Amino acid sequence: MVNQEDIFKKVISHAKEYGYVVQSSEIYDGLSAVYDYTQNGAELKKNIKEYWWKAMVQMHENIVGIDAAIFMHPTTWKASGHVDAFNDPLIDNKDSKKRYRADVLVEDYVARIEAKIDKEVQKASKRFGETFDKNQFLKTNPRVLGYQEKAESILKRLGRSLEAEDLADVKNLIEELEIACPVSGSKNWTDVKQFNLMFGTKLGASAENATDLYLRPETAQGIFVNFLNVQKSGRLKIPFGIAQIGKAFRNEIVARQFIFRMREFEQMEMQYFIKPGTQIEWYEKWKELRMKWHLSLGMGEENYRFHDHEKLAHYADAASDIEFRFPFGFKELEGIHSRTDFDLASHEKYSGKKLQYFDPELNQNYVPYVVETSIGVDRMFLAVFSNSLKEEELENGTTRIVLKIPAVLAPTKAAVLPLIKKDGLPEIAHKIIDDLKWDFNVIYDEKDAVGRRYRRQDAAGTPFCITVDHQTLEDETVTIRHRDSMEQMRIAVSAVNETIANEVAIKHWLKKME
Repeated sequence: MVNQEDIFKKVISHAKEYGYVVQSSEIYDGLSAVYDYTQNGAELKKNIKEYWWKAMVQMHENIVGIDAAIFMHPTTWKASGHVDAFNDPLIDNKDSKKRYRADVLVEDYVARIEAKIDKEVQKASKRFGETFDKNQFLKTNPRVLGYQEKAESILKRLGRSLEAEDLADVKNLIEELEIACPVSGSKNWTDVKQFNLMFGTKLGASAENATDLYLRPETAQGIFVNFLNVQKSGRLKIPFGIAQIGKAFRNEIVARQFIFRMREFEQMEMQYFIKPGTQIEWYEKWKELRMKWHLSLGMGEENYRFHDHEKLAHYADAASDIEFRFPFGFKELEGIHSRTDFDLASHEKYSGKKLQYFDPELNQNYVPYVVETSIGVDRMFLAVFSNSLKEEELENGTTRIVLKIPAVLAPTKAAVLPLIKKDGLPEIAHKIIDDLKWDFNVIYDEKDAVGRRYRRQDAAGTPFCITVDHQTLEDETVTIRHRDSMEQMRIAVSAVNETIANEVAIKHWLKKME
């Protein structure tokens, strides 16, 4: 069986080798859980954000975007509940002196149970071949049902304990499951304690007059405090949404799994303001819309699932995650939350300012309810990158490493390759680049044999290679090669732009949502 840990190591090393992601301040031995996006990574990240923004803002007449400041008045975080309730349950191992999130230790234990279910499915699939019915097997196999029941009861108990802030029971659960420290193998644990995740900082020229501030732990509050500014200046009628992409900061004690959990990260969030009483209808609608957006990228329906929350945040009356199958198992990629009127009502209370909407149809004022969709840019990046990295065996017995990033998101859309570095071929290649670069990010590549250049571009994730050869001099045609199928076809130089556009246009991909 393929070792998922080895796959994940390959993902991390490929990201560095091909100019996607590196450790921050690497020349100084790096900074833990902080990463830099290099040339290809910056492009992929930008394309992910554009794909989200187009779908979320441009395609909806009643959703607008803002860009709020990272620094906010400190009372914001009191009103939002972050000062009092933004905590992680932490536990230390007395022998290794390593610190862990208690809930993550339990979730990892459950993930190992889920891995056993996958193993049973694989074994049965081999045994029964084409007649195998996976859904039926999952519903009827006694061993699988036993695993499912165990996993479910563990997560329910964890959810109940965390909601009741019964940290003693969380520790009891860890001990009952005989969970050991991943480093030392020891089961010698301290009590579970709460730890606040916000980064504190100071604003002011002198220490004695400085104001205590926080780096924002989420982008949502910038939307809530601007609710009236945006609604009035945009003359927006409920239901309407405010979207934002921006940086957030959390002092994660147990940051791990590469860019999955970081201390500085980026969020794409949309708060949808609605009439009280309609929240569950809109919550279901946004669950459906957001899943369609993910599926439009063609990364495999089997790699997504909804996970409804057992434990609800203090502000929510319904919450669900879209989970993605990362190399380390199914984990949260996006959250959809029905936040009720908690945020606006709380900011109203703490600021003394009315944050209400006058509904002309009802002829009354009310504090709107909110449905939130929130996705991490970095997690989305990791989902795309890890899912795209493939090692393929070819018909001639060789293998190729290929990064099958959805063409709409690919950092570089095409590489233009002159067959040789003479006879006027490089000049024609540069002329093609000069024409294409107005519409696409393209590069020139002349080093090594063409076959080697194809492999290099495959590994970098470039969807098209355009080869200029001696026939080009005669009839103004080039060879265009598709990364995923490796198929090659001869087309006119004048048709290159349109051929690429048909494959990479955002419109072509987003229409799959309809």
